[in-house]
Amino acid sequence: QVQLVESGGGLVQAGGSLRLSCAASGRTFVTYAMGWFRQAPGKEREFVAAIRWSSSITYYTDSVKGRFTISRDNAKNTVYLQMNTLKPEDTAIYYCGASGTYSTTYYSAFQYDYWGQGTQVTVSS
Repeated sequence: QVQLVESGGGLVQAGGSLRLSCAASGRTFVTYAMGWFRQAPGKEREFVAAIRWSSSITYYTDSVKGRFTISRDNAKNTVYLQMNTLKPEDTAIYYCGASGTYSTTYYSAFQYDYWGQGTQVTVSS
């Protein structure tokens, strides 16, 4: 089994920054990509960002482009999400996922095989 553990969430004022981390551990797993999704109360889980593990090619949803940056540290099996200029609408539980399947994109939650427990991000206005 693969475990993903997120950290770094919290309460921040609008315009502030947070850095989320997601550390992977457990059995050997060929990772093609890791991604971040978020789910606000009463809404479906939505794609935020993803990164291909081998090439570091990144993908972002339009609403976070220019504000969020996804990166990874292969040696630490960790993916990060640097979130700047946060807005109240960024408030959600943020989940990281790991995909063991090659794909041309990684926008769908169905493409991910493992998930973390989530970390709460709250942005006050």
